[in-house]
Amino acid sequence: MRPGAGRHARSGKPAGQPGSSPSLAGSFSADFTASIVVFLVALPLCIGVAAASGVNVALGIVTGIVGGLIVGFLPGSSLQVSGPAAGLAVLVLGFVNEHGVAMLGPVVLISGLLQMGLGLLRMGRIFQSISVSVVQGMLAGIGVPLILSQIYAVVDTPQLGTALKNIAGLPELVADVVSDRQKALALLLGVMAVALCFLWRKVPAPLSKVPAPLVAVILGSAIAALPGFEIKKVAFDNMLTAIDFVGPSDMGGIFDPAILTMIFTFTVIASAESLFSAAAVDRMHTGPRTKYNKELFSQGVGNTICGFLGALPMTAVIVRSAANVQAGAKTKVSRILHGVWLLGFGLLLPGMLGLIPITILAGVLLHAGWKLFNPPAFAQMWKTDRAEGAVMFVTTLAIVVTNLLEGVLIGLALAVILTAMRMSKMTVRKTVEGDLTRLELKGNATFLRLPRLIDTLESLSGENRVLVDGTGISHLDLACRSQIEEWADQHRKAGAEYVEVLLPGDATPKSAEEQETMDETVDARHDRLPDTVGAASSSPSEPARPHAPELEPAHYHAPTHAHLVHGGPHARQHPSGHGSHGPGNTRPVHPQPHHAPQPAYIPSQGEPLPAAHDERAVRNSGEGTRR
Repeated sequence: MRPGAGRHARSGKPAGQPGSSPSLAGSFSADFTASIVVFLVALPLCIGVAAASGVNVALGIVTGIVGGLIVGFLPGSSLQVSGPAAGLAVLVLGFVNEHGVAMLGPVVLISGLLQMGLGLLRMGRIFQSISVSVVQGMLAGIGVPLILSQIYAVVDTPQLGTALKNIAGLPELVADVVSDRQKALALLLGVMAVALCFLWRKVPAPLSKVPAPLVAVILGSAIAALPGFEIKKVAFDNMLTAIDFVGPSDMGGIFDPAILTMIFTFTVIASAESLFSAAAVDRMHTGPRTKYNKELFSQGVGNTICGFLGALPMTAVIVRSAANVQAGAKTKVSRILHGVWLLGFGLLLPGMLGLIPITILAGVLLHAGWKLFNPPAFAQMWKTDRAEGAVMFVTTLAIVVTNLLEGVLIGLALAVILTAMRMSKMTVRKTVEGDLTRLELKGNATFLRLPRLIDTLESLSGENRVLVDGTGISHLDLACRSQIEEWADQHRKAGAEYVEVLLPGDATPKSAEEQETMDETVDARHDRLPDTVGAASSSPSEPARPHAPELEPAHYHAPTHAHLVHGGPHARQHPSGHGSHGPGNTRPVHPQPHHAPQPAYIPSQGEPLPAAHDERAVRNSGEGTRR
């Protein structure tokens, strides 16, 4: 054996070269630095999401800690970071206002268990199959209500509830800001926070390496401490006392239909947002790819623990994950350490949180909501595919008008209908060949094309001889097949001389009545046959039969006495006493493979038979007339 070629041979790549594993010391140094960056990004977001959700801000930090110290260890994705998500803030706020904070824990706990089950059932990949237009519409639909709610928080005013109510209250909000000096000052601080989040990346390095939300929080807190500013600040209790463990007595209300709906909504949205984030993070680095089923299970573990602690629901968050990758993280150590820093801050420095103005956090979340809304994505989607752009717009509008779950379901239904319409392209070609009207159908004949098919068939009602050729149909559903067959039966009963239908998969006539009708049609055609085959082939009243030998089913009836019934040839005795081989001969004519039976040589009355009067001579004489 060649040296180095064994099963356990090393790759031979020197350390530091592409493809080799980074040194332990080098990776830890990079991960340590990245963890500080992620912590500085996550801290204001954890606090801001908790404040926007209407719960104790300590619970946002608890969820961030679980995302770092628990989910950070678990398999799935190595570099994406989990914590409380801005996208769920509006949903949580509505739930807490309606059902109370005490029910939040049980709902999050059950949602986590469902996520674990979905991961074990290997359902993670299903979330990747959702239409891009629905996904972007969902994110935009999350962003718009978040923006509307934080507009009120920026001016230290409670929001009114739903997105539509917040829109209706904007004129009154403007009037309040104009008449109230403190609200005007709060607005200025909030606008400053938004501007810093948008423009900070243009600041020259190394200053731009500091996270913009952290800069906004530090600068805003310093300004709010000046005399004359009487704006609301974060109210932070002890983190340990904020935890409310869920017990069996707290699970009694989970069977309420509204609670079950919220469990389902949390499960779907949290799973989708986490896996969409994983797909985005994978495009940012060249390291190991996300294992979606394991990641879904890990998110379920995190939410189960957060629910048990009575904290906020968790997702993988693209903002923190992107900061982790851009800071140079190499392994999952960075996200674990960011959880350590959150835990230390929450336990040792809780008083510092009381210096942060609410308006600053609202400004940070306004920036996050705008990134979720992403208006340029609408123009890009419309330019790429107008139908998909319409789905994206309708999904967003439906979420704003109704709620997150119903809006997503509406978007999914519209996307499915769009896909079905595109898959149901059917072309119809009508031609006239002598006195025979031929209708050729191609493509996918589904129930969505049924109205067009009915109109087309009804346009043939006045035709006496019709051939419906559906052998070019790629997919024929039951609705269209039944419609074609029913129309053919009705047209025959109405007195049409010749009606034939060729459909994919057919090998025999559908029924005895259809067979009898076709037999009578062939008898009538035989009575009109000329005395010679040559005359029959040139007669203007007998147009050439369409030739499709490989597609024609066995029951196609050519002008002959040999019929194929259920695949077998059966001779038919003409009333005049002349069979297909001459007077008194009833031997069947066997068709050639892949061709419908053709007329053999039929002598006129009184014409002598060929000299070699045997079966071979008659068959050979008939072959010369086949088309």
